[in-house]
Amino acid sequence: MISKEKIINRFVSYVTIDTQSDPNSTNTPSTKRQWDLAHLLVSELKEIGLQEVTIDSKGYIMATIPSTTSKETPVIGFIAHYDTSPDFNGTNVKPQIIDNYDGEDIILNQKQAIILSPSYFEDLKQYKGQTLITTDGTTLLGADDKAGITEIISAAEYLINNPNVKHGKIRIAFTPDEEIGRGANFFDVNKFGANYAYTMDGSQIGELEYENFNAASALITVVGKSVHPGYAKNKMVNSMLIAQDFINSLPKLETPEHTENREGFFHLHHISGTIEKTTLEYIIRDHDKKHFEARKLMINALVNELNAQYGREVISVVIEDQYYNMKEKIVPNMHIIEIAKKAMLAVNIKPVIKPIRGGTDGSQLSFMGLPCPNIFAGGHNFHGKYEYVPVESMQKATELIVKISELAAL
Repeated sequence: MISKEKIINRFVSYVTIDTQSDPNSTNTPSTKRQWDLAHLLVSELKEIGLQEVTIDSKGYIMATIPSTTSKETPVIGFIAHYDTSPDFNGTNVKPQIIDNYDGEDIILNQKQAIILSPSYFEDLKQYKGQTLITTDGTTLLGADDKAGITEIISAAEYLINNPNVKHGKIRIAFTPDEEIGRGANFFDVNKFGANYAYTMDGSQIGELEYENFNAASALITVVGKSVHPGYAKNKMVNSMLIAQDFINSLPKLETPEHTENREGFFHLHHISGTIEKTTLEYIIRDHDKKHFEARKLMINALVNELNAQYGREVISVVIEDQYYNMKEKIVPNMHIIEIAKKAMLAVNIKPVIKPIRGGTDGSQLSFMGLPCPNIFAGGHNFHGKYEYVPVESMQKATELIVKISELAAL
Protein backbone atom coordinates (compact mmCIF):
# COMPACT_ATOMS: atom_id res chain seq x y z
CA MET A 1 0.00 0.00 0.00
CA ILE A 2 1.03 3.65 -0.31
CA SER A 3 3.65 4.61 2.28
CA LYS A 4 2.98 6.99 5.16
CA GLU A 5 5.66 9.34 3.83
CA LYS A 6 4.01 9.54 0.41
CA ILE A 7 0.59 10.18 1.97
CA ILE A 8 2.04 13.01 4.07
CA ASN A 9 3.90 14.61 1.17
CA ARG A 10 0.88 14.44 -1.12
CA PHE A 11 -1.50 15.83 1.49
CA VAL A 12 0.83 18.68 2.48
CA SER A 13 1.33 19.64 -1.17
CA TYR A 14 -2.45 20.07 -1.50
CA VAL A 15 -3.26 21.89 1.74
CA THR A 16 -0.55 24.52 1.23
CA ILE A 17 -2.47 25.72 -1.85
CA ASP A 18 -5.23 28.17 -0.88
CA THR A 19 -8.53 27.00 -2.40
CA GLN A 20 -11.17 28.76 -0.30
CA SER A 21 -14.48 29.19 -2.09
CA ASP A 22 -16.56 32.39 -2.00
CA PRO A 23 -20.35 32.35 -1.47
CA ASN A 24 -20.64 35.90 -2.83
CA SER A 25 -19.18 35.01 -6.21
CA THR A 26 -21.35 33.95 -9.15
CA ASN A 27 -18.47 32.23 -10.95
CA THR A 28 -17.69 28.50 -10.98
CA PRO A 29 -15.25 27.86 -9.46
CA SER A 30 -16.16 30.77 -7.21
CA THR A 31 -12.49 31.75 -6.78
CA LYS A 32 -9.60 31.80 -9.26
CA ARG A 33 -7.27 30.24 -6.67
CA GLN A 34 -9.16 26.93 -6.89
CA TRP A 35 -7.77 26.54 -10.41
CA ASP A 36 -4.24 26.35 -8.97
CA LEU A 37 -4.93 23.03 -7.29
CA ALA A 38 -7.25 21.83 -10.05
CA HIS A 39 -4.54 22.07 -12.70
CA LEU A 40 -2.03 20.38 -10.39
CA LEU A 41 -4.43 17.47 -9.85
CA VAL A 42 -4.99 17.04 -13.58
CA SER A 43 -1.25 16.86 -14.17
CA GLU A 44 -0.81 14.38 -11.35
CA LEU A 45 -3.58 12.10 -12.59
CA LYS A 46 -2.03 12.00 -16.06
CA GLU A 47 1.42 11.36 -14.62
CA ILE A 48 0.14 8.43 -12.55
CA GLY A 49 -1.35 6.90 -15.68
CA LEU A 50 -5.09 7.36 -15.40
CA GLN A 51 -7.09 7.49 -18.59
CA GLU A 52 -9.75 9.92 -19.87
CA VAL A 53 -8.45 12.72 -17.64
CA THR A 54 -10.56 15.83 -18.27
CA ILE A 55 -11.25 19.20 -16.70
CA ASP A 56 -14.15 21.29 -17.95
CA SER A 57 -14.73 25.04 -18.01
CA LYS A 58 -16.32 24.89 -14.53
CA GLY A 59 -13.37 23.12 -12.93
CA TYR A 60 -14.86 19.61 -12.69
CA ILE A 61 -12.14 16.98 -12.98
CA MET A 62 -12.87 13.41 -14.09
CA ALA A 63 -10.64 10.44 -14.82
CA THR A 64 -10.74 6.67 -15.31
CA ILE A 65 -8.92 3.75 -13.74
CA PRO A 66 -9.38 1.08 -16.42
CA SER A 67 -10.81 -2.33 -15.58
CA THR A 68 -8.46 -5.24 -14.87
CA THR A 69 -11.07 -7.95 -15.21
CA SER A 70 -12.86 -9.51 -18.17
CA LYS A 71 -16.04 -9.80 -16.11
CA GLU A 72 -18.93 -7.44 -16.68
CA THR A 73 -19.00 -5.24 -13.59
CA PRO A 74 -20.73 -2.04 -12.46
CA VAL A 75 -18.82 1.18 -12.95
CA ILE A 76 -18.15 2.69 -9.55
CA GLY A 77 -16.92 6.15 -8.63
CA PHE A 78 -15.06 8.02 -5.90
CA ILE A 79 -15.54 11.76 -5.44
CA ALA A 80 -13.98 14.54 -3.34
CA HIS A 81 -13.96 18.34 -3.43
CA TYR A 82 -10.90 20.56 -3.62
CA ASP A 83 -12.26 23.83 -2.24
CA THR A 84 -11.97 24.70 1.45
CA SER A 85 -14.32 26.59 3.74
CA PRO A 86 -14.57 30.38 3.44
CA ASP A 87 -15.57 30.59 7.13
CA PHE A 88 -12.02 30.60 8.50
CA ASN A 89 -8.62 31.70 7.27
CA GLY A 90 -7.28 29.30 4.64
CA THR A 91 -4.34 31.37 3.41
CA ASN A 92 -0.73 30.44 4.14
CA VAL A 93 -1.53 27.04 5.69
CA LYS A 94 1.51 25.67 7.55
CA PRO A 95 0.87 22.04 8.52
CA GLN A 96 2.63 20.61 11.56
CA ILE A 97 3.56 16.92 11.72
CA ILE A 98 3.22 15.30 15.15
CA ASP A 99 4.97 11.92 15.14
CA ASN A 100 4.03 9.27 17.69
CA TYR A 101 1.43 11.47 19.39
CA ASP A 102 1.77 11.08 23.17
CA GLY A 103 -1.89 11.69 24.06
CA GLU A 104 -1.19 15.05 25.72
CA ASP A 105 -1.83 18.68 24.79
CA ILE A 106 -0.45 19.82 21.43
CA ILE A 107 0.84 23.38 21.31
CA LEU A 108 -0.29 24.66 17.93
CA ASN A 109 0.98 28.18 18.43
CA GLN A 110 3.27 29.09 21.30
CA LYS A 111 3.09 32.83 20.72
CA GLN A 112 -0.72 32.94 20.71
CA ALA A 113 -1.13 30.20 23.33
CA ILE A 114 -3.33 28.08 21.06
CA ILE A 115 -3.52 24.49 22.30
CA LEU A 116 -5.18 21.40 20.84
CA SER A 117 -6.14 19.49 23.96
CA PRO A 118 -7.68 16.03 24.45
CA SER A 119 -9.40 17.42 27.55
CA TYR A 120 -11.64 19.40 25.19
CA PHE A 121 -11.37 17.42 21.93
CA GLU A 122 -11.77 13.92 23.34
CA ASP A 123 -11.43 12.16 19.98
CA LEU A 124 -7.70 12.88 20.14
CA LYS A 125 -7.30 10.14 22.75
CA GLN A 126 -7.97 7.37 20.24
CA TYR A 127 -4.97 8.42 18.13
CA LYS A 128 -2.24 8.07 20.74
CA GLY A 129 0.88 6.65 19.11
CA GLN A 130 -0.16 7.76 15.62
CA THR A 131 1.09 10.54 13.35
CA LEU A 132 -1.10 13.64 13.34
CA ILE A 133 -1.10 16.57 10.94
CA THR A 134 -2.35 19.78 12.57
CA THR A 135 -2.54 23.50 11.82
CA ASP A 136 -0.19 26.10 13.27
CA GLY A 137 -3.15 27.70 15.04
CA THR A 138 -3.66 30.53 12.56
CA THR A 139 -5.53 28.80 9.70
CA LEU A 140 -7.73 25.85 8.95
CA LEU A 141 -5.96 22.73 7.68
CA GLY A 142 -8.01 21.75 4.66
CA ALA A 143 -8.42 18.04 5.39
CA ASP A 144 -12.01 18.79 4.35
CA ASP A 145 -11.61 17.59 1.71
CA LYS A 146 -8.00 17.40 0.63
CA ALA A 147 -7.68 14.28 2.76
CA GLY A 148 -10.30 12.72 0.48
CA ILE A 149 -8.40 13.79 -2.62
CA THR A 150 -5.16 12.39 -1.17
CA GLU A 151 -6.83 9.04 -0.52
CA ILE A 152 -8.48 8.73 -3.91
CA ILE A 153 -5.33 9.61 -5.84
CA SER A 154 -3.20 7.34 -3.64
CA ALA A 155 -5.61 4.44 -4.20
CA ALA A 156 -5.65 5.19 -7.94
CA GLU A 157 -1.85 5.13 -8.04
CA TYR A 158 -1.79 1.80 -6.21
CA LEU A 159 -4.35 0.23 -8.57
CA ILE A 160 -2.53 1.50 -11.68
CA ASN A 161 0.75 0.07 -10.37
CA ASN A 162 -0.83 -3.26 -9.32
CA PRO A 163 -2.91 -4.54 -12.25
CA ASN A 164 -3.08 -7.94 -10.53
CA VAL A 165 -5.74 -6.43 -8.24
CA LYS A 166 -8.97 -7.32 -10.05
CA HIS A 167 -11.56 -4.57 -10.33
CA GLY A 168 -13.96 -3.10 -12.82
CA LYS A 169 -13.90 0.34 -14.41
CA ILE A 170 -13.52 3.05 -11.78
CA ARG A 171 -14.30 6.71 -12.27
CA ILE A 172 -12.98 9.48 -10.04
CA ALA A 173 -14.04 13.11 -9.84
CA PHE A 174 -12.96 16.24 -7.99
CA THR A 175 -15.32 19.18 -7.66
CA PRO A 176 -15.12 22.88 -6.76
CA ASP A 177 -17.33 24.89 -4.40
CA GLU A 178 -18.75 22.10 -2.23
CA GLU A 179 -18.25 24.24 0.87
CA ILE A 180 -20.71 26.82 -0.42
CA GLY A 181 -23.31 24.24 -1.45
CA ARG A 182 -22.57 24.24 -5.19
CA GLY A 183 -20.33 21.22 -5.54
CA ALA A 184 -22.76 19.26 -7.69
CA ASN A 185 -24.39 22.16 -9.54
CA PHE A 186 -22.57 21.49 -12.82
CA PHE A 187 -21.62 17.84 -12.28
CA ASP A 188 -22.30 15.88 -15.48
CA VAL A 189 -23.67 12.58 -14.18
CA ASN A 190 -24.01 11.10 -17.67
CA LYS A 191 -20.41 11.97 -18.54
CA PHE A 192 -19.23 10.48 -15.25
CA GLY A 193 -20.94 7.25 -16.26
CA ALA A 194 -20.89 5.43 -12.92
CA ASN A 195 -23.63 3.19 -11.59
CA TYR A 196 -22.97 4.46 -8.08
CA ALA A 197 -20.24 6.33 -6.22
CA TYR A 198 -18.88 7.25 -2.81
CA THR A 199 -17.80 10.67 -1.62
CA MET A 200 -14.69 10.52 0.56
CA ASP A 201 -15.74 13.46 2.69
CA GLY A 202 -16.54 12.19 6.18
CA SER A 203 -14.72 12.70 9.43
CA GLN A 204 -13.33 10.06 11.79
CA ILE A 205 -12.22 6.62 10.71
CA GLY A 206 -15.09 4.18 10.15
CA GLU A 207 -17.81 6.68 9.27
CA LEU A 208 -20.27 5.46 6.66
CA GLU A 209 -23.18 7.79 6.06
CA TYR A 210 -26.25 7.63 3.87
CA GLU A 211 -28.52 10.07 5.68
CA ASN A 212 -28.05 13.83 5.74
CA PHE A 213 -29.98 16.96 6.54
CA ASN A 214 -32.63 18.48 4.35
CA ALA A 215 -31.25 21.99 3.97
CA ALA A 216 -32.41 25.50 3.14
CA SER A 217 -31.13 29.04 3.50
CA ALA A 218 -33.21 31.96 4.76
CA LEU A 219 -32.35 35.61 4.18
CA ILE A 220 -34.41 37.89 6.42
CA THR A 221 -34.42 41.60 5.68
CA VAL A 222 -35.78 44.14 8.15
CA VAL A 223 -36.43 47.74 7.08
CA GLY A 224 -36.54 50.51 9.67
CA LYS A 225 -36.74 54.30 9.74
CA SER A 226 -33.94 56.48 11.07
CA VAL A 227 -34.80 59.69 12.91
CA HIS A 228 -32.72 61.88 15.22
CA PRO A 229 -32.90 60.08 18.59
CA GLY A 230 -33.81 63.29 20.40
CA TYR A 231 -37.00 63.60 18.35
CA ALA A 232 -37.69 59.94 17.63
CA LYS A 233 -40.85 59.28 19.67
CA ASN A 234 -43.48 57.57 17.49
CA LYS A 235 -41.28 58.13 14.44
CA MET A 236 -38.11 55.99 14.66
CA VAL A 237 -38.35 52.35 13.68
CA ASN A 238 -35.19 50.49 14.70
CA SER A 239 -34.71 47.55 12.35
CA MET A 240 -32.20 45.94 14.74
CA LEU A 241 -34.82 45.71 17.50
CA ILE A 242 -37.36 44.15 15.15
CA ALA A 243 -34.67 41.67 14.10
CA GLN A 244 -34.08 40.94 17.78
CA ASP A 245 -37.78 40.15 18.21
CA PHE A 246 -37.55 37.74 15.29
CA ILE A 247 -34.46 36.02 16.69
CA ASN A 248 -36.00 35.65 20.13
CA SER A 249 -39.20 34.18 18.68
CA LEU A 250 -37.45 31.11 17.30
CA PRO A 251 -37.04 28.08 19.61
CA LYS A 252 -33.99 28.85 21.74
CA LEU A 253 -32.92 25.22 22.12
CA GLU A 254 -33.20 24.40 18.40
CA THR A 255 -29.76 25.71 17.48
CA PRO A 256 -26.57 23.81 16.54
CA GLU A 257 -25.08 24.12 20.01
CA HIS A 258 -28.12 22.45 21.59
CA THR A 259 -28.83 19.64 19.11
CA GLU A 260 -27.33 16.31 18.02
CA ASN A 261 -27.96 13.14 15.98
CA ARG A 262 -31.11 13.65 13.86
CA GLU A 263 -32.29 16.79 15.66
CA GLY A 264 -32.79 19.77 13.37
CA PHE A 265 -32.05 23.43 13.98
CA PHE A 266 -32.19 27.06 12.94
CA HIS A 267 -28.69 28.54 12.67
CA LEU A 268 -28.12 32.29 12.55
CA HIS A 269 -24.65 32.51 11.00
CA HIS A 270 -24.47 36.14 9.95
CA ILE A 271 -26.07 39.40 11.04
CA SER A 272 -25.56 42.93 9.77
CA GLY A 273 -27.56 45.89 10.94
CA THR A 274 -28.23 49.61 11.21
CA ILE A 275 -31.35 51.47 12.25
CA GLU A 276 -32.48 51.61 8.64
CA LYS A 277 -31.77 48.01 7.63
CA THR A 278 -30.81 44.71 9.23
CA THR A 279 -30.19 41.40 7.49
CA LEU A 280 -30.18 37.98 9.14
CA GLU A 281 -28.76 34.94 7.37
CA TYR A 282 -29.99 31.57 8.59
CA ILE A 283 -29.55 27.99 7.56
CA ILE A 284 -32.41 25.59 8.26
CA ARG A 285 -31.66 21.89 8.80
CA ASP A 286 -33.67 18.77 9.57
CA HIS A 287 -33.36 15.08 8.70
CA ASP A 288 -37.14 14.62 8.74
CA LYS A 289 -38.79 16.09 5.62
CA LYS A 290 -42.02 17.01 7.42
CA HIS A 291 -40.13 18.77 10.21
CA PHE A 292 -38.01 20.53 7.58
CA GLU A 293 -41.09 21.91 5.86
CA ALA A 294 -42.54 22.90 9.25
CA ARG A 295 -39.40 24.92 10.03
CA LYS A 296 -39.76 26.91 6.84
CA LEU A 297 -43.44 27.52 7.59
CA MET A 298 -42.52 28.73 11.10
CA ILE A 299 -40.16 31.37 9.71
CA ASN A 300 -42.79 32.59 7.25
CA ALA A 301 -45.39 32.71 10.02
CA LEU A 302 -43.10 34.80 12.25
CA VAL A 303 -42.48 37.24 9.40
CA ASN A 304 -46.22 37.60 8.81
CA GLU A 305 -46.87 38.08 12.52
CA LEU A 306 -44.33 40.89 12.85
CA ASN A 307 -45.69 42.63 9.77
CA ALA A 308 -49.18 42.40 11.23
CA GLN A 309 -47.97 43.97 14.49
CA TYR A 310 -46.55 46.96 12.61
CA GLY A 311 -49.40 47.20 10.14
CA ARG A 312 -47.06 47.19 7.17
CA GLU A 313 -44.18 45.17 5.70
CA VAL A 314 -41.17 45.83 7.90
CA ILE A 315 -39.66 42.36 7.47
CA SER A 316 -39.36 40.00 4.51
CA VAL A 317 -37.79 36.61 3.90
CA VAL A 318 -36.40 34.65 0.96
CA ILE A 319 -36.05 30.91 1.58
CA GLU A 320 -34.17 28.69 -0.85
CA ASP A 321 -33.85 24.92 -0.62
CA GLN A 322 -30.25 23.70 -0.91
CA TYR A 323 -30.31 19.89 -0.78
CA TYR A 324 -32.33 16.97 0.56
CA ASN A 325 -31.81 13.80 2.59
CA MET A 326 -30.08 11.24 0.37
CA LYS A 327 -31.59 8.37 2.37
CA GLU A 328 -34.59 8.44 0.05
CA LYS A 329 -32.33 7.53 -2.89
CA ILE A 330 -29.90 5.20 -1.10
CA VAL A 331 -32.38 2.85 0.59
CA PRO A 332 -33.45 1.33 -2.77
CA ASN A 333 -29.72 0.70 -3.43
CA MET A 334 -28.59 -0.63 -0.07
CA HIS A 335 -26.20 -3.11 -1.68
CA ILE A 336 -23.71 -0.24 -2.07
CA ILE A 337 -23.79 0.28 1.70
CA GLU A 338 -23.29 -3.45 2.27
CA ILE A 339 -20.25 -3.44 -0.05
CA ALA A 340 -18.70 -0.57 1.93
CA LYS A 341 -19.42 -2.30 5.27
CA LYS A 342 -17.94 -5.56 4.04
CA ALA A 343 -14.85 -3.74 2.75
CA MET A 344 -14.36 -1.96 6.08
CA LEU A 345 -14.47 -5.21 8.00
CA ALA A 346 -12.05 -6.78 5.53
CA VAL A 347 -9.44 -4.08 6.28
CA ASN A 348 -10.10 -4.12 10.04
CA ILE A 349 -12.18 -0.97 10.28
CA LYS A 350 -15.27 -0.93 12.50
CA PRO A 351 -18.15 0.66 10.52
CA VAL A 352 -19.68 3.67 12.23
CA ILE A 353 -23.03 4.23 10.54
CA LYS A 354 -24.68 7.48 11.52
CA PRO A 355 -26.55 10.41 9.96
CA ILE A 356 -24.54 13.34 8.64
CA ARG A 357 -25.20 16.58 10.45
CA GLY A 358 -24.53 18.42 7.23
CA GLY A 359 -24.45 17.61 3.55
CA THR A 360 -22.03 16.49 0.87
CA ASP A 361 -21.92 16.52 -2.91
CA GLY A 362 -23.35 13.02 -2.56
CA SER A 363 -26.69 14.26 -1.29
CA GLN A 364 -27.27 16.30 -4.45
CA LEU A 365 -25.76 13.67 -6.74
CA SER A 366 -28.07 11.01 -5.33
CA PHE A 367 -31.06 13.10 -6.44
CA MET A 368 -29.40 13.60 -9.83
CA GLY A 369 -29.43 9.84 -10.44
CA LEU A 370 -26.07 8.84 -8.97
CA PRO A 371 -26.54 7.04 -5.60
CA CYS A 372 -23.65 8.37 -3.55
CA PRO A 373 -23.19 7.68 0.18
CA ASN A 374 -20.35 9.23 2.16
CA ILE A 375 -17.24 7.59 3.65
CA PHE A 376 -14.74 8.92 6.17
CA ALA A 377 -11.71 10.89 5.05
CA GLY A 378 -10.20 10.93 8.54
CA GLY A 379 -10.13 14.59 9.57
CA HIS A 380 -11.49 16.21 12.73
CA ASN A 381 -12.61 19.71 13.78
CA PHE A 382 -13.10 20.95 10.23
CA HIS A 383 -13.24 24.64 9.28
CA GLY A 384 -11.07 25.97 12.07
CA LYS A 385 -7.67 26.24 13.72
CA TYR A 386 -8.12 23.02 15.72
CA GLU A 387 -8.45 20.87 12.60
CA TYR A 388 -6.26 17.79 12.40
CA VAL A 389 -6.01 14.46 10.59
CA PRO A 390 -4.27 11.21 11.60
CA VAL A 391 -2.09 9.94 8.77
CA GLU A 392 -3.02 6.35 9.62
CA SER A 393 -6.67 7.19 8.97
CA MET A 394 -5.77 8.43 5.49
CA GLN A 395 -3.82 5.24 4.89
CA LYS A 396 -6.80 3.16 5.97
CA ALA A 397 -9.15 5.16 3.73
CA THR A 398 -6.81 4.51 0.80
CA GLU A 399 -6.83 0.81 1.60
CA LEU A 400 -10.62 0.89 1.87
CA ILE A 401 -11.04 2.42 -1.61
CA VAL A 402 -8.96 -0.42 -3.05
CA LYS A 403 -11.00 -3.04 -1.20
CA ILE A 404 -14.35 -1.55 -2.27
CA SER A 405 -13.10 -1.60 -5.85
CA GLU A 406 -12.27 -5.29 -5.52
CA LEU A 407 -15.55 -6.29 -3.87
CA ALA A 408 -17.67 -4.33 -6.36
CA ALA A 409 -16.24 -6.52 -9.12
CA LEU A 410 -17.07 -9.90 -7.51
